[in-house]
Amino acid sequence: MWLYLVALLALYLLRRWHRERQTVGNLPDKHVFITGCDSGFGHLLAKQLDGRGLRVLAACLTEQGAERLREATSGRLQTVILDVTRSDSIAAATAWVKGQVGDRGLWGLVNNAGIGTPTAPSEWLSKADFVRVLEVNLVGLIEVTLSLLPLVRRARGRVINMASVMGRVAALGGGYCPAKYGVEAFSDSLRYPDASPALCFLSPRLSPAASPALFAWPLCGMNQSSAPRFAYVCCIQRRELLCSRAAAAMERAALSR
Repeated sequence: MWLYLVALLALYLLRRWHRERQTVGNLPDKHVFITGCDSGFGHLLAKQLDGRGLRVLAACLTEQGAERLREATSGRLQTVILDVTRSDSIAAATAWVKGQVGDRGLWGLVNNAGIGTPTAPSEWLSKADFVRVLEVNLVGLIEVTLSLLPLVRRARGRVINMASVMGRVAALGGGYCPAKYGVEAFSDSLRYPDASPALCFLSPRLSPAASPALFAWPLCGMNQSSAPRFAYVCCIQRRELLCSRAAAAMERAALSR
């Protein structure tokens, strides 16, 4: 009995070792488009992948955010202004991406843009409060994905949709939880028709260490002076560490085949 368990453990460790040793070649020839790069996860992931040599196409909501990112990265990284709630902005960004990638296609799409407020007991909110969050976190994500999917398919690339533990446990009122449940459902629907493009779907687990989207992401652009109003204030000081870990996790998922 113990011999079988040891053998299974050895096989598991061997498989994990082999998987972690796999690398993707020709990174400078691969393009990755990331939304929501003004700050937080998107900003850190853009810097991480740029450091690895990938050609990062970073979408920012503001010119100030784009400028900060360009100052922190190499000349390979290119930025574009994108508002995921506006179809004309998405169409313009899609055309820009096509011009950047050419016939090679888009090797990675990371849907990271999102907001968290307004959040309150649902009966305190209006329809407009729900729609505001849903338009960014779900509808915008869907439109960006559908617009760029042909380019991802051409490169046999990856789609990474940033979900949340709130897509599994609805602990907040407002549009955030419904949006994240929708992200999970939309991601599942992309998996079923065929295997191309392969879909990497990240969903943090129920743990402060593994769930930076819940404990560290500045959902409403908050700073430490306003943080005490929120239940997850105790983890705000660890924001940079957790965001770095999340960026590394997204990088590994984007690099996996």
